[in-house]
Formats: sequence, C-alpha cells, structure tokens
Amino acid sequence: MRLFRNTFLLTLTLLLTLALASAEEKFGVKVYDGAKYDADTTAFVAQMGGQAGCYRSADSLAKVIAFYSKLPGVAVIHTSEKGAMFKLNGVTITLQSPWMNQKTGMRNTDTLISIVKN
Repeated sequence: MRLFRNTFLLTLTLLLTLALASAEEKFGVKVYDGAKYDADTTAFVAQMGGQAGCYRSADSLAKVIAFYSKLPGVAVIHTSEKGAMFKLNGVTITLQSPWMNQKTGMRNTDTLISIVKN
C-alpha cells in the first residue's frame, strides 16, 4: 500500500510539474493558452524596434482580451471591438482581430497576440 501511495504522489508531482512547465511566457508575460508562435510576424514586429514574440489564437478577440485584462499587475491601455493594448512590467501586449499580415498583405481573422519589450 505504501509503494502505491508513493508512486501515486510521484506521478501527481510529475503531472503538476509538466502542467506548470507548459505555461509559456515571453518577457515575463504569460502567453495565451493554445496560441501558436508566428515566426514571420515576430520578425516583422522586431524590425520596428525592441524584442518581440507574436502568437496566433483561434479564440475570439473578446476571450483573449478577457484573459489578459485579468493578469495581476496589468494596466489596460485600450480595448475595442478590433483590438486591445496592455502594459505589464514594461512589456506591451497588443491584441488584434482582424489583422493584416504586413509581409503578404493577407487579412487574417484569427487573433494576433504581440508581446513586445522595448
């Protein structure tokens, strides 16, 4: 019985560790769960100055805004039907939907999350 309990506790500890490790951060800002890294948009945004990380989510803009507006210490700069801007510890978080890919000119209807540290 003791072996079973120890094995169970070890497994639970490993699962919790993996869950915490999967919570990706960029410049100390949590990346929205399930958002996918966009290397091309990140490179474009970084060219404008600063360090950047851009991510895309299939979730609605409203859902992503709700997530970032609840982060501890976040300052809400602006929210609207098409985008939002937040500041957290000197990092700017910009959300857009729809948004235009500056490289291809294509209009995208998913949600773009840009995390930029100047």
